[in-house]
Parts: sequence; C-alpha cells; structure tokens
Amino acid sequence: MRRAQSDAPIALLTDFGYRDHYAGAMKGVLASIAPDAVLLDITHGVPPQSIAAGAITLRESWRFFPSRTVFLVVVDPGVGTSRLPIAVETRAGARFVGPDNGVLSLAARDAGISRAVRLESTRHRLASPSSTFHGRDIFAPAAAFLSRGTPLGTLGSAVARIKPLHLPKPDGTANGIRGEVLYVDGFGNLITNISRKDVARLHSSFPGKQVSVRIRGGAPMKILNTYGEARPGTILATFGSFELLEIAVRDASAATRLGCGVGATVVARMARS
Repeated sequence: MRRAQSDAPIALLTDFGYRDHYAGAMKGVLASIAPDAVLLDITHGVPPQSIAAGAITLRESWRFFPSRTVFLVVVDPGVGTSRLPIAVETRAGARFVGPDNGVLSLAARDAGISRAVRLESTRHRLASPSSTFHGRDIFAPAAAFLSRGTPLGTLGSAVARIKPLHLPKPDGTANGIRGEVLYVDGFGNLITNISRKDVARLHSSFPGKQVSVRIRGGAPMKILNTYGEARPGTILATFGSFELLEIAVRDASAATRLGCGVGATVVARMARS
C-alpha cells in the first residue's frame, strides 16, 4: 500500500568526481531502499578532501530545495576513523546526513539544528560496512530511510553537539578590510570571506569615497555590478551569488591568470582621493 506521505527528495553533494562509480553506487543504494524518492545532484565536483569547500557549497545550496529534502553529503577524508557518522534534523525541515567533520555544520546552523544522532543502527545500514566507503554503506541507507519517513531517533543515539567548522573571518584595518580567498569555483572565480555587508559598513564609515580592491598587492580594482561591465580578459571585483566579494576575469579564470587560490590575501579599502 502506498504511504500517505511521499518520499522526500534526496540531494547529493560529494567530492567523488564524475570518473568513478562511487556516486552511482550510492544512488543504487538509495533507489533500492527509497525507490520513489527524487534524487538530485548538487555536485560531485567538490575539490577532493576539501571540507571547507563542501561546507560552503552546502550552505549556499540547501535553502533552494524543498523543505523536507534529505541532504546526503560525503566529503570525508577521515572515513573509517573516530569521526562520527551523523544525521541532523533542523527547524527548517531539512535533514543532513554525513560525517561529523564540519562539512554539515554551516548549513545545519543556518537551518537551525533541532537534534542530531549518531548513525549506529545496524538495521539502517548495509551489512559489513566498508571502512573506506561509508557513503554507500552507512550514509546512503540512512538518507534513504529518512526520506521514507523513518524517525531520526531510530537511526542511533543522540549527539549533544556537532563539530563546527570555523572559517577565517576578515580583519578590519585603519581604512579597510583584509580578507582571504575561501573558495575557487569551476570558472576560476576567487570567492573571499568579505561580504557585501562588510563593504557597506566600510562605505558608511567613509561616506562619499569609493572602495578599491587588491589581491596579493596587485593593481586596485573598482567593484563592478556584473562580469559583463568589464572588457574581455580584464580582472575585476564583484559580489557573486554568495553575496561575497570575488575576484574574477571576464571570460577567463582568475585562479589561472593570477596563479593563486584558497588563502590568497584580498584587501578592500577606501580609494585615495
């Protein structure tokens, strides 16, 4: 008999890439347990082992999915170690399944954590889980059962607090803000930790002046509204969809052109009159 409530969508985010079978094997497990669930790929192109990139990608994605979505997240360089496998329920309705290494924490915090459990029920995982593929053997079954309506508490015991991820914050200077690149997207755009609000506060402190941006001590740039305002091949600064300041090159890769990536220093300061 058909269940009264349909299976919730399951959204996948991993660093598995698109060459190997790993993402496909997880989807096979999901389809076996929750055949009516809609499977949605956020990406499998997170840079390998980059917990920060996975966490940022999830944070910027989760709110655009239906409220009951189960997010299956596997960026897990510590697979098979003492790090816990967990599932998190939130006040916004989203559920997150993955390793307790910080990759879930930014999105779960924004969604409002209501409770979390350690995934330890043998009834809700595959037999004899591999020590190197928890995505297939532990996380995918848990996500599928949650999609079907299995209560969170049946998957394991309560976890008092999930592991946070502490991203670097920008520093204020006498007449500006010093930040750094947090994330490099597939276009080679260098996304920083300087927010639109940070720059707005800088404007309010120095009314009537323009803000200029430099990366690694390079030439100053104005902040443009769109990529298209710059000439092809020109380096530019703008606010992207993350609402964070980013350095880009019109029709090219800023990461390649500038030879820099995560950790590169970016400064926004008031331009000299």
